[in-house]
Amino acid sequence: MATPQEVEAFVNKIGPLIQAEAKARGYKVVSPIIAQACCESAFGLSSLGYKYNNYFGMKCGSSWKGKSVNLKTKEEYTAGVLTTIRDNFRVYDSMEEGVVGYFNFISTKRYANLKDAVNPRQYLEFIKADGYATSSSYVATNMNIINKYNLTRFDEVIFKPITPDLISNVIIGVFGNGNERKIKLSSEGYDPEEVQKKVNELYKLSKEHEPFRKKCGDYFDCILKFFL
Repeated sequence: MATPQEVEAFVNKIGPLIQAEAKARGYKVVSPIIAQACCESAFGLSSLGYKYNNYFGMKCGSSWKGKSVNLKTKEEYTAGVLTTIRDNFRVYDSMEEGVVGYFNFISTKRYANLKDAVNPRQYLEFIKADGYATSSSYVATNMNIINKYNLTRFDEVIFKPITPDLISNVIIGVFGNGNERKIKLSSEGYDPEEVQKKVNELYKLSKEHEPFRKKCGDYFDCILKFFL
């Protein structure tokens, strides 16, 4: 069983990753997804979690072309009766890839209703009805995790303001690129999607104002002041 310190460390590490990916893909709630990661991986302490970066108990299925591992698991095909089976589970190289893998997994038509969920319970009821898990107590178990560890704090986030210095640092590569940038910005309290919008708008503005750009010795600094 995870200690309070282990729970806090796991939630604080995986929470922002899930938060950023959920927002980028248009999901309205985050807390039930964090709860799923906690539940399915025993707060990151299960072998499937810490060894193979699969924090959501995702099986391979017929479409998976990546690495896999065969492990024992328990399914509740009949209410109240647990059956031990062996199955193949997806393997990822990092926590970040595991989180992205979850969202790829639920991006199929089968789980399309999840984007319509507007609160944690509705999300969990949808995903249970969609066949994600066999446990008859799946919704209740995850709701208990949400309430016990106040995971709804991830549903309503106040991000840090976007400043000229931040945009400048993003442009020169301080935060890296792609998913690395998204993760670093999220971990420091910024909304990566809004930051990217600002960067895109800035580049567009710089092209549209070529004469202004040429007059500036450090055109990024000039445009940032003009833009922000």
